[in-house]
Amino acid sequence: MPFAIRNLSVLAYAQGFTLWHYKAGAATLADAAADGFFDDATDMLAAGDMLMVSARDGGRVLFVAGTQGRVVTAALA
Repeated sequence: MPFAIRNLSVLAYAQGFTLWHYKAGAATLADAAADGFFDDATDMLAAGDMLMVSARDGGRVLFVAGTQGRVVTAALA
């Protein structure tokens, strides 16, 4: 399932950091974690932000590693 901007929402914002929630619908966690999945939100996301993803196969918190040209995410260590 492709990214849907209407499913992305801000949960908290402070000191340049944003905590987001994304309801992935039919997309899997692997789909949402793939580099470029969030490219349509490049102008909204910033490196250092975190995304809480709710998908049909579970949940995960992703770290936004970069937004230069495309959104790159990484799993939290």
